[in-house]
Amino acid sequence: MTSRFDPALIPAAPDLQWERSLWENGFEHVAGIDEAGRGAWAGPVAAAAVIFPSYFLPPNQPLLIRDSKQLNAAKRYTLEPLIKELALAWAVGFSSNEEIDAYGILPATRLAMARALELLGTAPQHLLIDALLLPEIPFSQTALIKGDQRSLSIAAASILAKTARDRCMEEEARKSPGYAFERNKGYGTRAHQAALFDQGPCQAHRFSFAPLKHTIK
Repeated sequence: MTSRFDPALIPAAPDLQWERSLWENGFEHVAGIDEAGRGAWAGPVAAAAVIFPSYFLPPNQPLLIRDSKQLNAAKRYTLEPLIKELALAWAVGFSSNEEIDAYGILPATRLAMARALELLGTAPQHLLIDALLLPEIPFSQTALIKGDQRSLSIAAASILAKTARDRCMEEEARKSPGYAFERNKGYGTRAHQAALFDQGPCQAHRFSFAPLKHTIK
């Protein structure tokens, strides 16, 4: 039987409860990891890793770091440089739409996470990952359900992954006009669906995704 997640476990805002527990048990470098773009029809999937200094104390003013989906674009872009300044280490990795088509979205997401870890520069001792495990990565790790709402490190990673991917899709909009990627970021909005019907897909689309299989001309 599958156990259900208890919403009462979600704090009012992401905090450092999980990180502190790990720090107290000797894990000095704890990396929070999250992704952006798994459900999009076009573009890469992005993943970010963020390590805050051990026993990190947030500034006196509220950080307002939340799951990226709970923030608008302006707030995400405002928080991005602050997260990078406060972090001991951070990095973003990507898997392309071609890799998504070749391997599947979940393996491609794990690949993007592995690439972020490779770019960190500081080796983590434990990974806090939003709802996933990385079985091929030789670090101790925790798959934290609703992690982007519970862990400050994961929430910070969700913001960096989202802002990095959004910039990629804005660049893709210049390469492939007509799909409004600068607005929909590759997700299946009505305007995106209409463009697919009128123009067919472009090189940025994920052809393995069901909506694309019926639009190829």
